[in-house]
Amino acid sequence: MCLRLLARAPRTRAQLADALRRRGVPEETARAVLDRFAETGLIDDEAFADAWVSSRHLGRGLARRALAHELRHRGVAEETVRRAIDRLDPEREIATARELVARKLAATRGADPRVRARRAVGMLARKGYPAGLAFQLVREALEAEGIEADDLGPSGDP
Repeated sequence: MCLRLLARAPRTRAQLADALRRRGVPEETARAVLDRFAETGLIDDEAFADAWVSSRHLGRGLARRALAHELRHRGVAEETVRRAIDRLDPEREIATARELVARKLAATRGADPRVRARRAVGMLARKGYPAGLAFQLVREALEAEGIEADDLGPSGDP
């Protein structure tokens, strides 16, 4: 059963343990199977977390907070989550956020600047970026288009 699940997609040890538990496999047997899989490298939560962070950051633009949440939800240990998240370059994360803002603003060109700002900030928030960073990057991008940040309301907040 574990091999079949792993053939479909990478899984964490916790996800496989849950699957075995749902199938009624005795805890002792499940632990022995999962220990053997870990010994042979068929399951490796550290490698899973690293690949997850890289894939979801590059593919979906998710920030550290969202990535950590997803890993915890999949049963990855907190220490492993922290190590994987710490490997994400902060400058790369900011560059990704800038790219996301540029794409969102390009898609909303012609709309009211407050609406554009609100949509861009909301998109970054859903991807786990801190509000302060989101407002700063949106403000910078709009000012680069010649739109005054003061036009967005107090302190540039939409």
